[in-house]
Amino acid sequence: LSVLAALVFVAQSSWAVSPFTVRDIRIEGLQRVEPGTVFVSLPMRVGDTYNDDKGTAAIQSLFALGLFKDVRIEVVGDVLVVVVEERPTVAGVEFVGTKEFDKEVLVKSLRDIGLADGRPFDKAQLDRAEQELKRQYINRSLYAAQVVTTVTPIERNQVNLTFTVSEGEPATISEIRIVGNKVFSESTLRG
Repeated sequence: LSVLAALVFVAQSSWAVSPFTVRDIRIEGLQRVEPGTVFVSLPMRVGDTYNDDKGTAAIQSLFALGLFKDVRIEVVGDVLVVVVEERPTVAGVEFVGTKEFDKEVLVKSLRDIGLADGRPFDKAQLDRAEQELKRQYINRSLYAAQVVTTVTPIERNQVNLTFTVSEGEPATISEIRIVGNKVFSESTLRG
């Protein structure tokens, strides 16, 4: 048991970094995001003392930007290396099968929820976009509308989005029933 406890202690201490003074900060993995955006978001500067708490805060602040799908901090001597993997950006949005709406109306509704050309792509935003498109169709009594989204990766870490819509038929009223009328006749109420 004591050997096992010692191994666990050694393994945990190997993950922790001893505090040190940061001599330089390098950023790796940027494609479209400006380095200044990363440097402004870091809670430490050259000359500050680095510790694990500051590293955790740095990772959290970079993730909070919504621009990266992975962030790591590596320590090489007294140099801090911030390794990021950018989220892909939306290169274009296309609609197929939409007859009920002009494309501009749909593009505006997606832009209002944060999905537009040049913005970072996020699967959660894509789900919200599908729900927004369905809501637009429900507002026009097209309850059977279905939306299928295709994400096509292209060069330079970008994606094209294609929303294929099957609008279906508009809902119609097949019958009106009036129940409980005592003061007015059914024909008067129907009128």
